[in-house]
Order: sequence, then C-alpha cells, then structure tokens
Amino acid sequence: MNRFFIGLLAVMTASIVFTMLLYRTPDAATAQFGDMSLRVEYALTESAREKGLSGRAHIPENYAMLFTFPNADYQGFWMKDMLAPIDIFWLDNKGRVISIISNLATSTYPNVFYPPVPVQYVLETAAGFARNHSITIGTPLLLKNFPTVLK
Repeated sequence: MNRFFIGLLAVMTASIVFTMLLYRTPDAATAQFGDMSLRVEYALTESAREKGLSGRAHIPENYAMLFTFPNADYQGFWMKDMLAPIDIFWLDNKGRVISIISNLATSTYPNVFYPPVPVQYVLETAAGFARNHSITIGTPLLLKNFPTVLK
C-alpha cells in the first residue's frame, strides 16, 4: 500500500512539473543591461501594458518590465497609479537605448512622456538605475530574443 502512494505521488509530481513546463509563459527572463543582470517581466498584452508597474510600492534594483507593442510608434508613458519613481528607457528594434527619462516622479501624473522617434520596446526600472549602471544612449538591452505581442 505504501508503494502505491509513493508511486502515485511521483506520478502526480511529474505531471505537475510537465504541465508547468508545457504551459509556462514568458513572464520573466534574464537580460543583461549595462553591468547588471536583470530579471525582466514582459508586458505583452494590452492589459499588461496598461497596468505596467502601477500599484507596486517597491521595484527591486535587479528588476525591469519590458513593454512590447505591436508596431513602432510614439509610445507615451505616464505615472498613473504609480507608487514608486522609475527610469524609463525607449529602445530601438535592436534593443539599444534611444531615449531615457531618469527618476520620473509619481507626482508627474497626468503628464505623458514620449520618445523622440517611434519605438516598439520600452523598459522600466527602479529610479536611479540609469545613473547607477551608467546606462546611456546606445546601451543595448541584451536578451536572447525580444518577445512579440500576444493577442
């Protein structure tokens, strides 16, 4: 009887692990940005992009959210419902920084901030990240693959 339960537990555990691997989504990945390895959360859907980092009281130094849009455009960002200041990086189609706003305060809402040219990718990090890690125009965000928008 004991062997039966151990076998059943092993089969259930294997099923759970297989299901997690099969249906996992690209919620988080590791990227290199300047001298820092970042845990990156993707905002691939319209609802995820609308929510962004709002409602989070703290953003870790090694954490970022990458916003991916269906097309390059003048992607505007604001600080609606934000609880912590951030740095915003607008990236070209190769992941290189083309524009930065550092230490964007929550009090700037309802102002909207735009890049100088159309972009398809935007990265948000904790405030001060650009300064602390010497991120400048041209710095690449190194990911194995940039994600595409989910429908």
